[in-house]
Amino acid sequence: MNTQQDERIRYYLANLRAECESAALYAALAEREQQPELREVFSRLGQMEQAHAQYWQALLRAQGYTADCPRLGWRAHVLIWLGQRFGPGIVLPTVMAREVRDHQQYATQPEAIAARLPALEHGHARILQLLMRDRPGGLPGSMLATLEGRHRAIGGNALRAAVLGANDGLVSNVSLVMGVAGADLSAKAILLTGLAGLLAGSLSMALGEWLSVQSARELYAAQVERERQELEAFPAEEQLELELIYRAKGLPPDQAHALATQLVSEAGTALDTLLREELAIDPEELGGSAWEAAGTSFLLFSIGAIIPVFPYFFVSGTLAVSISIGLSALALFLLGVASTLLTGQSAWRTGLRQVLIGTAAALLTFGAGRIVNMLFGLSPAP
Repeated sequence: MNTQQDERIRYYLANLRAECESAALYAALAEREQQPELREVFSRLGQMEQAHAQYWQALLRAQGYTADCPRLGWRAHVLIWLGQRFGPGIVLPTVMAREVRDHQQYATQPEAIAARLPALEHGHARILQLLMRDRPGGLPGSMLATLEGRHRAIGGNALRAAVLGANDGLVSNVSLVMGVAGADLSAKAILLTGLAGLLAGSLSMALGEWLSVQSARELYAAQVERERQELEAFPAEEQLELELIYRAKGLPPDQAHALATQLVSEAGTALDTLLREELAIDPEELGGSAWEAAGTSFLLFSIGAIIPVFPYFFVSGTLAVSISIGLSALALFLLGVASTLLTGQSAWRTGLRQVLIGTAAALLTFGAGRIVNMLFGLSPAP
């Protein structure tokens, strides 16, 4: 064998082991599961993994290498023992992580892509996610929050986004303004520095938000197109995925089958349903407007950043510094209070904590400005 063939055999065998272990694990979970509907879901998932294993066995035979399913590794034995001893719920997060890992590995392998294995493994992960979310007596809320994605939850909360955006602008710019004031420069220099910090920070935040949302939209659009092509090319497999998803949600087998059959027969409805149920994508939103997100981020950051700069439009010297610190402290307190609408914590405690953190940052930069002035002899304020 040449080196390239050796490498091919190596990852064929690794894929075969992973699929055989997954099939054995699903079979064990099906044996332990008490609910008939979920038992059938695990059993069908195991059959699909067994079919994937047979695919890799066929490729190995084409290379002149005969391979049966290898003996299970210790990790698979531990997962099977845990699932049989304590029930499927305790191992579902790990099983889902394995499906995600397989999806990522298969996405780089031409043979796997040709057999649609990346999409199928992603569908398995989605089904497991639904099982963890919907099964009675399911996982703790903290684990579900992790699985669903904290960032998405945060991004969907307008009040939290507003508080965080304004707080970022306020803390960063009050630190900048106090640092320059500590160097004892003129009010004009402080004002220009504060406005430059406001503009730079707002533009940076807006650009970052635009890139983030636009990248997400492009990724979602690619997934929509890929799902559309798969629905056209492999309607039976997409129907099976839908059926398993509805079984995981608790529908009886006949109803899940009938619903999946009806949806797949209606191309537009089937694609919309697959995107929402399998990929958790809203085809009408695709992550929202990048320009709207950028504009909102720019505005919120600017609102916070203008507060410590505002006094320097009218006064200078110690009076301007005092007013700037006072306004910033008041704004920090109010932002802390606003955040308690989400957290339910004590308004006074949270508000004062915000003030202490912001004040500490301002004092540090003010002191740094003083030190720089002492070392380099910057021009004092008139």
